[in-house]
Parts: sequence; structure tokens; C-alpha cells
Amino acid sequence: MELDFIIDHKDFDMAGEASSSVKRTLSKLGAPPSAVKRTAISMYEAEINAFIHGGGGTAKVRIEPDKVEIIIKDEGEGIADLELAMQEGWSTADENIRRMGFGAGMGLPNMKKNADVLDIKTGRNQGTEVRMVIYMKSER
Repeated sequence: MELDFIIDHKDFDMAGEASSSVKRTLSKLGAPPSAVKRTAISMYEAEINAFIHGGGGTAKVRIEPDKVEIIIKDEGEGIADLELAMQEGWSTADENIRRMGFGAGMGLPNMKKNADVLDIKTGRNQGTEVRMVIYMKSER
């Protein structure tokens, strides 16, 4: 099963809807609860990052019997220092975003913690592509 979503950076009320939809779909399909939870967390973090930092983007999700593959792309400025961005607590979110409860610097670390595979392609002024795989029967 393949699902496609648009992440509209202008519609704050829809931020997180793609990951919520995937979570509902996996639950209806009878996926293991741990895989549903890890998928929802990973995808939500990537979706919110694309919303806040990437000016929106797209999410493609492929659900197979043994895994979920998520690809989120944005056309933002890219991540200047990926190694630094992977550190817990590091964030470039502005004060307005922080006041809304976002920007704690846990997005990329939470993706790494919950996805079995995490590949990030990014570069200055090239946007960011995040690819994650969550295996249904992972020991995580």
C-alpha cells in the first residue's frame, strides 16, 4: 500500500495529520503496536521538521507486510551541520515556534531512536530528504 501526503507549511492545523493518518491505517491493518508507535513518532518528527524548517514538502509512505518505508522531502535551506543537528537539544527553531511547544531539538534524535533505518540527504540550499524504515518485527 502506498500513501502520499502534502505537508503544507501554511496550514498549521494540518501539521502532523499525515503521521496521524498513517498511524490509523497501520492500526486498522493490525500492525504490531510497537511498530505503529515507532512509525508514528518517527514520521511525526520528520513531518514537523519539514513543516517548521523546510517550508513544507511531501511524504510518501509504503506499507508492506514486514516494514513501513517513509520518505519525507522538503525544499528548505537544508541542514547546515547534520552531525550537530543529531544531538539532543540542538535546534534552530525560532522563539515563536518554541512558544508553541516545538523546537526542543529532539526531532532527529527521536527519528534515530525509533526508526530501524534512517538516511538523511541534505545540503545547503538543497532541501532535505529523510528516509526511514520501521520493521514490523523489530526488537526495538
